Amino acid sequence: MSPSPASPPARERLLTAAGELFYESGIAATGVDAVLARAGVSPATMYAHYAGKDALVAAYLERRFQTWRQTWDDVLAERRDPVDRLLSLFDAVSRYRQQEGSRRGCGFLAAATELPAGHPGQRWLEADSRLLTDRLHELAADAGLADPAEAAATLLLCYDGALSRLARAATTPALAGDDPVARARRLAADWLAGRAEPIGRPRG
Repeated sequence: MSPSPASPPARERLLTAAGELFYESGIAATGVDAVLARAGVSPATMYAHYAGKDALVAAYLERRFQTWRQTWDDVLAERRDPVDRLLSLFDAVSRYRQQEGSRRGCGFLAAATELPAGHPGQRWLEADSRLLTDRLHELAADAGLADPAEAAATLLLCYDGALSRLARAATTPALAGDDPVARARRLAADWLAGRAEPIGRPRG
């Protein structure tokens, strides 16, 4: 069936379809034919935009990364308190999931279990890890933490745990009502309590 004149361009439809299917069903389990069928495009049209499935996977992860980073940027722009800015990671996850309609765990963590070394999508998995570790380290330093690296690692552990719990909840009805992101934020806030020094107070 031909798309209507108001339909998005073929490249946009391909990326949207790929994003939905790779996230819902997994990258390895999703064939190119399924993406083409959902996007309503021909193989020739796809190969005019992407060299193959690997390139499409990389484009999907790039779009996911750019959207996630912008969401976190937007949340940070609303925060002034240094500790709130550090905890903004969890608020950004909640907003991202609400905006994108995410029902499962983290697309990057899922992709990390599927993509082999050297896959073009690895670039965006690495970019996500750098964003998380570097930004959390910077925000922890701004919040007056004596050991920003330890704080970044601890918050990242809470973050990864929350996203893993979301993936488990997707297949475990008994966990469906839980909000692991909010729980992780509370745990991180409790851990930070008493560790942040007032900004401007000399250490030592």
